[in-house]
Amino acid sequence: MVWHKGSAINREISRTILGWYARLGYAEGQNFASLPRFADLHADRLAQLAVELVQLKPDVILAAALIDAVPLKKATDTIPIVVGALADPIELGLIKSYARPGENVTGIMPYVAGLPTKQLELARELIPGATRIGLLDDVTDPKSIPQGREIKASGEKLEINIIPAVVRTAADIGQAYETFSTGGAEVVVVEQSSMLVNARQVIAEAAAAKKLPTVYGYHEHVEAGGLISYGVDLDWCYRRAAHFVDKILKGANPADLPVEFPTELVLWVNLKTAKALGLKIPPTLLVRADKIVE
Repeated sequence: MVWHKGSAINREISRTILGWYARLGYAEGQNFASLPRFADLHADRLAQLAVELVQLKPDVILAAALIDAVPLKKATDTIPIVVGALADPIELGLIKSYARPGENVTGIMPYVAGLPTKQLELARELIPGATRIGLLDDVTDPKSIPQGREIKASGEKLEINIIPAVVRTAADIGQAYETFSTGGAEVVVVEQSSMLVNARQVIAEAAAAKKLPTVYGYHEHVEAGGLISYGVDLDWCYRRAAHFVDKILKGANPADLPVEFPTELVLWVNLKTAKALGLKIPPTLLVRADKIVE
């Protein structure tokens, strides 16, 4: 059997996924083969890699995120595609409904409507009374569109001036934080996107250099030196995606496999980073934290 890890999936996640498949009884070289492809943070390579993957005619393709799934869906309507990080799949035409996708695409939804608003509220809990909040906006990832839209709408309701900084590659992050600093941002919210989580070290360094508290959606950012995150556990998403692949390899039709949503959100806090920023984390946040990095 042949399955495919998605084109932009990073090598760390790739190794972890192989471990999860081993727990499900798969051994590479014995009863399945993985044929990974990596875009290495270059979104312009995804369409070409999608066509290449489809030409290999695998039994199933495992895509890391929505940004991979869109070109894959354009390349094939028949090969099953399991996506570890979906968002707006109905609007984008990837599926017909969450309960019954009705297409060759299914997977996990790490983006939850209402979560960006909670992250904005978290930013104000960190910096009480903040009225100028930066938004690191990855315009290359379709998953970012609904997040940015929700944050801007919530900002208007909360009378917050949202300062957006558009990025397309990791090379744009330094300039984005310069924009936040000169624009008087008091705290920054980072969208959940494939490029931004892969560039987490760059973001952490830029935030530290400008002394800007930053809120994230993925805890991987906090592990890399980011201040605080609130959102879905990506490990859980890819672990669940492994079960989808297993079911498909055993005969299930992706059109009949309901898209899954997370059952819980996790809050991570990095006290070392808070100390470097000269910021005291409110006790109410520390009590709610699922993980404190010291």
